[in-house]
Amino acid sequence: MIKQIRLALIFLLLLCTACDLLPPPATTDDGILAPDAPQLPDAPSATAVVTEVIDGDTIEVLLDGQRYRVRYIGIDTPERDEACFSDATAANAAYVEGQTVRLVQDVSQTDRFDRLLRYVYVDEVLVNAELVAGGWAESKRYPPDDTLYDYLETLEATAAEAELGCYPAGVFTP
Repeated sequence: MIKQIRLALIFLLLLCTACDLLPPPATTDDGILAPDAPQLPDAPSATAVVTEVIDGDTIEVLLDGQRYRVRYIGIDTPERDEACFSDATAANAAYVEGQTVRLVQDVSQTDRFDRLLRYVYVDEVLVNAELVAGGWAESKRYPPDDTLYDYLETLEATAAEAELGCYPAGVFTP
């Protein structure tokens, strides 16, 4: 699975080199952008299949025979009318499109739009963290769902300093 994600990201980088927004990603030896992703083994979780990528931080899944919208916890990506929206959405799709994912709950079940609030894992890879580490998302504290906020903040600082992903477009405020 990690090899598939890596190939998808390389393909994305090749497609977007003309937009000058995508410097080479910083990776660890095994290719994962966000090392040591917390697994939250005691948190409620469920397995689902991604049926649609809505944007950089929202997906639709098939869970127990029903479709649900899922909003990633702890991150925010550019909106449809902002620079880098398409790139952040493509980065998310590279990780999750058509994949079986593990959805891990923090505190809240849903947001005000009735979307499930979850940390999203593909195998052991925390997609929320990968998007932040790659500069496609910024970390955001949404209490009470902030168990991994400090971890995501650390990843964001590194991505911002390295001007990764969407940072050169100036969509994320310091």
